[in-house]
Amino acid sequence: MASAVMELVDTSAVNVSIPYIAGNLSASIDEATWVLTSYLVSNAIVLPMTGWLAARFGRKRLLLTAVTGFTVASMMCGLAPTLPILIGCRVLQGLFGGALQPTTRAILLETFPREQRGHAMAMWGVGIVVAPILAPVLGGWLTTSFSWRWVFFINLPVSIFGWIMVKIFVSDPAYVRGQKQGIDYWGVGLLAIGVAALQVVLDKGQEADWFSSHWIAALAVIGGACLVAFVIWELRAPAPVVHLRLFKYRTFAAAAGLSIVLFFVLYGSILLLPLFMQEVLQFPAITAGIWNAPRGAATMILMPLAGYLIGRRWDMRALLFGGIVASAFGVLWFASLDGSAGPWSFFWPQMLMGAGLSFVFVPFATISVDPIPNHEMGYATSITGFTRNIGSSFGISIMATVLARRRQVHQDRLVAHINPASPHVRQLHSGLMAMLHQAGSSLTLASHQAWGLIYGSVLRQATVLSYLDAFRLLAVLFFGVAPLVWIMRKPRFDRQR
Repeated sequence: MASAVMELVDTSAVNVSIPYIAGNLSASIDEATWVLTSYLVSNAIVLPMTGWLAARFGRKRLLLTAVTGFTVASMMCGLAPTLPILIGCRVLQGLFGGALQPTTRAILLETFPREQRGHAMAMWGVGIVVAPILAPVLGGWLTTSFSWRWVFFINLPVSIFGWIMVKIFVSDPAYVRGQKQGIDYWGVGLLAIGVAALQVVLDKGQEADWFSSHWIAALAVIGGACLVAFVIWELRAPAPVVHLRLFKYRTFAAAAGLSIVLFFVLYGSILLLPLFMQEVLQFPAITAGIWNAPRGAATMILMPLAGYLIGRRWDMRALLFGGIVASAFGVLWFASLDGSAGPWSFFWPQMLMGAGLSFVFVPFATISVDPIPNHEMGYATSITGFTRNIGSSFGISIMATVLARRRQVHQDRLVAHINPASPHVRQLHSGLMAMLHQAGSSLTLASHQAWGLIYGSVLRQATVLSYLDAFRLLAVLFFGVAPLVWIMRKPRFDRQR
């Protein structure tokens, strides 16, 4: 868990440091965001190949190499004197970091017998869910109190601890001890180009106005063509780098689809909530970070209970369904807020969503790979890790687009009702103009300022409505995907491993 959490903390904490990195390295914000994009691209390339790497080099050796490489790359990031060097170091960091989550999850699932996997996934899930929620608080504190470089240096003690624990306690089963197999060069090449192109499209699409940009459209075509060719090639390759035939298991296929939506909603809400607090309610960044913590706290507290219930042979599908529905109601609760909401208005919706997520991630992490044979476990966890990455990237990109588009729609609709001939509008304008004139403005200036205040109020209301629309969309997605749970087969604990 320490190895997996290290990667998640670093990924989420860097987000809040981008303005400081840009200022310190004499770059624009747009240029500095390549620090995020470069990491996500390289990370996404390695994720689906993790199972193949573990089979070829051994799972313990892969994990030790990934932890070491991630740590060294982190130190290089913290010492980078220029933005291009920092971006290059982030590429290395992403390449090593991509193997951490799938490998650690596969090790835990193989180590524990079926009846104890719920407990294992509960402990692993605490870090996986809580880290991206609490990391922005840590990142904001380190950046403002010390320097953005400490966001990278903080990895050192965690990685040393994780490396020592892996070296002492982790061992490979016989079927993953350096299997001799050929290298699927075509598969690796098509996967790398397709995933890299797709990740850049998702990360930069909104910024470049999507397909109105020629280079975004070109990358989308290249990425789509390469991924289609990759699927066709892998289904025919004698030694594929990604075992797509695992989708023949109904439970695993349903879990892959559920994973995309699940992380779409989770990371979409992680994007929306702090922005709503800061943009609409004018919360300071550190305050917004603190008031995003209740969701993670609720998840962390209740995850062991979810693991206990699974150990007591509760139907994991029922727990998963109930968790998704509860989380959906929590997200829908956010859609009832308005521009006058205070910090405590976010507390109970987050507690409900966090409680629901605790009964989502533990059963999901356990049931999704239940039908998978142990010798295929690494390939399965690498695929589910990839779906998590794609879901979170889609969630962030699409919700940012929804926010911008809905703000414009509401602005146009509200402005249409601001008619200077309307008695109510004239009365509001006259009242504001009189107040500004008494404050010292001339009549002409006060008139212009009054219209500015009215238009500013319209913009703020349009912004609030766009956030509420975005929260409703996330809730609808959660409600819509909940029935997919019942496609999965009920796990049988007495089945042979």
